[in-house]
Amino acid sequence: MKHPILFCLVGLGLAACTSHQSADSQQNELTMLVGTYTNGTSHGIYTFRFNQQTGQAAALDSLALPNPSFLITSADGKHVYAVSEMNDSTAALSALDFDKQSGRLTLANTLPTQGEDPCHVSTNGKLVLAANYSGGSLSVFTLKADGSLDTLAANFRGGTGGPDAERQPVPHVHCSQFSPDGKYAFATDFSADRLLRFPVSADGRSLQPADAAFGIEADSGPRHLTFRADGRHAYLISELSGKITVFRYTADGKLEQQQSIVADKAAARGSADIHLSPDGRFLYASNRLKEDGIAIFAVQADGTLTPAGYQPTGIHPRNFNITPNGKYLLAACRDSNVIQVYERNAENGLLTDTHLDIRVDKPVCIQFVP
Repeated sequence: MKHPILFCLVGLGLAACTSHQSADSQQNELTMLVGTYTNGTSHGIYTFRFNQQTGQAAALDSLALPNPSFLITSADGKHVYAVSEMNDSTAALSALDFDKQSGRLTLANTLPTQGEDPCHVSTNGKLVLAANYSGGSLSVFTLKADGSLDTLAANFRGGTGGPDAERQPVPHVHCSQFSPDGKYAFATDFSADRLLRFPVSADGRSLQPADAAFGIEADSGPRHLTFRADGRHAYLISELSGKITVFRYTADGKLEQQQSIVADKAAARGSADIHLSPDGRFLYASNRLKEDGIAIFAVQADGTLTPAGYQPTGIHPRNFNITPNGKYLLAACRDSNVIQVYERNAENGLLTDTHLDIRVDKPVCIQFVP
């Protein structure tokens, strides 16, 4: 004799299981944006669907834009801000509307940065900051309600003073980051071997001139800065010295040095990018020019670092990123024309090459949108 109630329960169970699997699948599907240099076969920004459980990627769309070497998305994923890293008056910042489902980008508007070679972008949702490397300045853009660029509100110039006569004779600003509390923006003043602090207005819509500078070791060439999610520590990778400086971030907006540790043991003077794992337990820093790869550090309870390993990569890993679930680290190896996909060991932080390479000409920036 058949039992209709039993069959009904089994059917409901299967439906629930299917629904759960579908939700998990959607949660694991990220949209990935890749910025490139366009002096080869690449023509701009490329979008992919990336599965953060399997490490598989599928191409979606692309948008032509000159040298979009760095880009960032708005918090809601609906807008993208991308530089055009040009060494003349065509250097610019573009606002793009973004459909993360299709991967389609639409140009909203473009404004000149009034500084050559913009190479980094950050945003608090009300301002967009572009770091101009050759221009030696930080461009501050206000935003319209629709997410497009409004005006270039300010352009703050960096300084000099570093001892490298070839790399530090003129100002270079390489990146900026908003502090976790939203009160300040910090910029790496490459040629002056210091970090500049800019107060953010209470409404988040304007940036005041620098009110403090935090010096580091001479001949460092500070490049990229990142904050720990707890808001109590910041980590700086310096291009020339190849060292990571660990700072304690205080309630009154000061950066107090805790540690300096070498990431580039080859002394290649080409350290590049820096990121923390989503759980905050490990820190990664990329090196170029010699022994290209990624240095791996364990983060201690007090925020300081201990070496955990080193992962060789393709040539010139200018930028890399870690998936939101922490399972994969993707390295944009510019001169190998490939994005390498590494699986992370969550317990020891080490990386394993999956060989699920994503072929892109001159990739230089990776961003994920959940």
